[in-house]
Amino acid sequence: MSCRRSAALAVGVLVAAALAPASVASQATPGTPALDRIVAFQGSSLGPVVDRFASDLAALERRWQDIPHSAARQTRMSEFLTGWSEALDALTVAPDDLEGGIDHVLLTNEVRYRRELLAREGRLVAEVLPLLPFADEVVALLDIRHFRNAVDGQEIAGDLAALAGAVDEADRAWKSRAPAGGAGGDGAGQPTPTPITGLRAVRLLQSYQRALGAWYRHYEGYDPLFTWWAKQPFAQADAAIGRYLMSLRERVVGWPEGAEEPIVGDPIGADGMTADLIRDMIPYTPAELVAIAEREFAWCDERMLEASRELGYGDDWRAALEYVKTLHADPGGQPRVVMDLAREAIDFVESRDLVTVPPLAKEIWGLEMMSPERQRVNPFFLGGEVIRVSFPTDEMTHEEKRMSMRGNNIHFSRATVHHELIPGHHLQGFMTERYNSHRDLFRTPFWGEGWALYWEMRLWDLGFPTTPEDRIGMLFWRMHRAARIIFSLSFHLGEMTPDEAIAFLVDRVGHEPANATAEVRRSFNGSYSPLYQAAYMLGGLQIRALHEQLVVGGRMSERDFHDTILKGGRMPIEMVRARLLGEVPARDFRAAWRFYGDPL
Repeated sequence: MSCRRSAALAVGVLVAAALAPASVASQATPGTPALDRIVAFQGSSLGPVVDRFASDLAALERRWQDIPHSAARQTRMSEFLTGWSEALDALTVAPDDLEGGIDHVLLTNEVRYRRELLAREGRLVAEVLPLLPFADEVVALLDIRHFRNAVDGQEIAGDLAALAGAVDEADRAWKSRAPAGGAGGDGAGQPTPTPITGLRAVRLLQSYQRALGAWYRHYEGYDPLFTWWAKQPFAQADAAIGRYLMSLRERVVGWPEGAEEPIVGDPIGADGMTADLIRDMIPYTPAELVAIAEREFAWCDERMLEASRELGYGDDWRAALEYVKTLHADPGGQPRVVMDLAREAIDFVESRDLVTVPPLAKEIWGLEMMSPERQRVNPFFLGGEVIRVSFPTDEMTHEEKRMSMRGNNIHFSRATVHHELIPGHHLQGFMTERYNSHRDLFRTPFWGEGWALYWEMRLWDLGFPTTPEDRIGMLFWRMHRAARIIFSLSFHLGEMTPDEAIAFLVDRVGHEPANATAEVRRSFNGSYSPLYQAAYMLGGLQIRALHEQLVVGGRMSERDFHDTILKGGRMPIEMVRARLLGEVPARDFRAAWRFYGDPL
């Protein structure tokens, strides 16, 4: 049966099931959409294919999560992706099938990128294996459970004892070397590792230690002979790994016990940057993207000077910015500020018929205060269905309290609240759970963060900031997003250090030093993809370019434009453009849309 036919049958079954209780629509409660509007939406013909890939991929990832980064896992994942690549090459899609054609391009692109990521992972792991000469011994033990092999407690005890000895031997070898930052090599032809490879080794070894602990607990107590033989050797091996982790941290990473984790990161280099840009369908070089950021910075500079002069600070916009930072809520008052700003933004977009806001989306959002520990990494708001609010707690130091209040003042919050809630991330998540949810596989920060940033631009254009203080607050974030493009791309290309990135945020944007440090730390030491921070403004600019073409150009209304984007699901924005224009992409599609023209 063809994919199109099976998809059509699936949609038919869903519609029939939904229509079964004929009285539902007539008994709908206030604020509940009519049932005919719910069932009228038809998804992509390739939706089931995408769902199948995502389910199979997730199953394999779960299957191999107990042996992180093993060679066998690499082989199995490579076989899986190769098989899907070949199947997609053989799959045919009707020439007039817009949604199916888009999904075929997206899934082909995703499989290709995941193959590249797998190869990149293999290269990165290979670079740190000299720091973990006992890795094969750990993997051999984990293999016993993974492949459901028979358990021999006495033999395993001997393997654990040997592992403890191998780890201790590696520990002694590294303690005899030069400390972190030393020059030269180890005297055996191996170069001295950098803090970057050291931190990568620490994280890999930590994952091995967690996996080995889960492996041991799987057998402990349930297999009496295993426990009798292996208890003591396992404790010795685990302790040896712990000691070696401390040695790596102190002597290679430069991260002594009790100290805060240094900002190290792991630059992906020019080749990695190229692969990531291709996956997200951005047909610009990193140099061109930095040039775009500089142009946006120049626009912000002009607007900032205008607001500064209006406030009486002349061309000293930094003084005006410092003044705005003092306009914060009193301790305990931030939740009320957030709720008021959320209502104001919802009223603004609804009164102008800019986008559909389902009543349930307005009903269910929540608010949660962020812990001091989390604020050290995320000094500003986070959001979605629940907006997580940064503001001081009584256990913070005096300086931490001041920086948190200044960095989350009322006028800075004017942009962050609607960015996180409505019409930003909360509305976005609400809609994508209900329309084309299979496209979550293709999520990209250019769509995710770009949508929320676009609304900062759109609301600015429509007069949402009504005072110079409001404008300075919104401009601060716009400058911040331009800065993110510059410092994140520069770091991953090896052209800027984390310390230089912190100084750049303080000097060029006006960040509080602690907030700038937290921003750079989460950008490079966290789980963010290399292009994530650049994607805010670049994605927003992509959507703005589409708005100019289709809404300003008179081809769509504001509401239809925004609703169509949300209902299309998550994907690179050049595919959003294809949907809006009704253009079925070619099978061999490559990104070519120059949404910003020639920035150089």
